[in-house]
Amino acid sequence: MSEPQPALASSQPLVPSGILAMVLFIATEILFFAGLISAFLVLRAEALVWPPLSQPRLPVALTGVNTFVLLASGWTVHRALVSVRGGGGGLVQWLGATALLGALFLGVQGFEWVRLVGFGLTTSSSLYGATFYTLVGAHGLHVLAALVALLVTWRRAAAGRYTPAEHVGLDVCRIYWLFVVAVWPILYVLVYLV
Repeated sequence: MSEPQPALASSQPLVPSGILAMVLFIATEILFFAGLISAFLVLRAEALVWPPLSQPRLPVALTGVNTFVLLASGWTVHRALVSVRGGGGGLVQWLGATALLGALFLGVQGFEWVRLVGFGLTTSSSLYGATFYTLVGAHGLHVLAALVALLVTWRRAAAGRYTPAEHVGLDVCRIYWLFVVAVWPILYVLVYLV
């Protein structure tokens, strides 16, 4: 009588390496933003008046609308993944919509910054200005990086590289995009509303 043979290991990993790498990267990014937010909260708690009376007020309403723009881009990038998993069309269009919403978000942020600098809010005008530009700027750079990754993913999607069975690259991009979308409401509440 022969002994039972061990089951052969699957050639497919439980979690694709690209997704695992992105999750680990986002864990470090969470720590990065947690450090920035902690520093912001400590500096704010130590200030006698926040924001300083001499500094311009932030455009709460415009940035609130812009927040919904970025949140909408989270929905469109999710729809892109749903469309490729379902095998139907729309992947390229959903990614394009996400890119347009992300670019609009960055454009509004840039417009806001130009106006605030014109009103006297700079990194050297006060600790308030320095923390504002550090927090919002760090997020803006992350959105810009995510937008570049999204455009690369969009180009690959347009070339037909993603299928219902093989779309890890799209999923990796989606995870990063959803991260930058999720961070923004926290920053909006802390910096603009509280």
